[in-house]
Amino acid sequence: MRLPATRVAWVLWGGVMLAGIRPLEGQAPVIPDSLHRTIRGVSARLDSLEAGQCPLGPAPVLPGGSDSLAAAIRALGERLERIIAARCAASPGPARPDTAAGDLAALRTAAREAAQEGRAAPDTAPPPQQFVSRQRNLSALNPEISVTGDARLIAREGRQRDNAQVREFEFAFQSALDPYSNTKVFVTFEEDEIGIEDGYVYWTGLPGGLRADVGKFRQPVGDLNRWHLHALPESEYPLVYRRFLSPEGLAGIGLSLYTVLPFSLLGATHELWVQGVSAESDGLLAGSRQPAVLGRLLNFRQLSRSTYGQLGVTLAGGNNADSAFTGRLLGLDARLTWRPPEAATRRELTLRAEGYLLRSTLSGAATHRYGGFVDATFRAGRRWVFATRYDRVESPRGMPDTEWAIVPSLTWWQSEFVYLRLEGQHRRSERRGERNLLLLQAVWAMGPHKHETY
Repeated sequence: MRLPATRVAWVLWGGVMLAGIRPLEGQAPVIPDSLHRTIRGVSARLDSLEAGQCPLGPAPVLPGGSDSLAAAIRALGERLERIIAARCAASPGPARPDTAAGDLAALRTAAREAAQEGRAAPDTAPPPQQFVSRQRNLSALNPEISVTGDARLIAREGRQRDNAQVREFEFAFQSALDPYSNTKVFVTFEEDEIGIEDGYVYWTGLPGGLRADVGKFRQPVGDLNRWHLHALPESEYPLVYRRFLSPEGLAGIGLSLYTVLPFSLLGATHELWVQGVSAESDGLLAGSRQPAVLGRLLNFRQLSRSTYGQLGVTLAGGNNADSAFTGRLLGLDARLTWRPPEAATRRELTLRAEGYLLRSTLSGAATHRYGGFVDATFRAGRRWVFATRYDRVESPRGMPDTEWAIVPSLTWWQSEFVYLRLEGQHRRSERRGERNLLLLQAVWAMGPHKHETY
């Protein structure tokens, strides 16, 4: 039978007090302080055993003398050491210091008892957590604000003009409006005008996995039309975008629906866009802002651990009631990207190819024009990116004219916030002849929206 450490301590302490007050006759008196220290040591070692642990440190020095109290303490100490030796040798448990004073041992025992009393029953659920906001200002309602700058120095063949340009400053505002909707607004400041490049509210998680956008947005024509100008692999959009759509690609005001189709063919993921907008496009809609529709199907497939491919088809069209003009655009695009996971920030090769057919009808007379481009981008290191693009496009209407261009570039990324680009452009047109230029582009950004790509 094992007595609790506190009970043994109090019994021994009572004996000490009696021994200190009146020693037994015929026996040498025992000093109470030495007995006190011995009892504290024995009590601490009993406390360790009671906790299921093996005491550390040497055994306390047992008292000498021949009086009955010293003999009893000595017998208890020897019995304790035999128990420690047998138990710890058979199944050694975690070590626990045994040099604590009796008061400290009592505190430990009281703490264990309090913890046992305060422990909740196994079937009692903990109370729900409550989170209370202590904000006392309106800064949490502010949108994320970013600014991007794009400046260029240009050397032209022949007569020099417009050799320095601030292409644009773009101010981006993004925010979650509530648990259901978000918004993005991109305001551009160019040399001659202020405009809205994007400004829309969108909802995600709608029934059927739909996403809905309402406002002004860049439309998903091919792989690059949705990208902002400062995020392109070259300094300008491809010629086919600028001739068949508009100088800065195609954007519209209206409604966009996007979803991922709930099935897979040949292991691919299929994304679908359907948009109804009021758009302004000289090539597709003969200039004025007219209703237009667009549909795009994009097929994505992971070919290997480091390579993926995309195949897309785009259909767009609209009517210009002012001039009895109709425009229809059919586009096919492909992309192949190699990006090894172990060197994702240092090695990457992307190949793009896009081709378009523009069918225009004016007063019953139809014309068919073709255009496209191929593009290669290679990241040779964390900072260096080489790119080149070949463009070829026919004039969208009027007298036939074929234009082609070669655009090589070298981009140095100082950081994710700043890059410098050296680019050459060689263009040739059947009607306007050749044009050559060399430009240095500097792009910098501040804030969470940097060089965003899609």
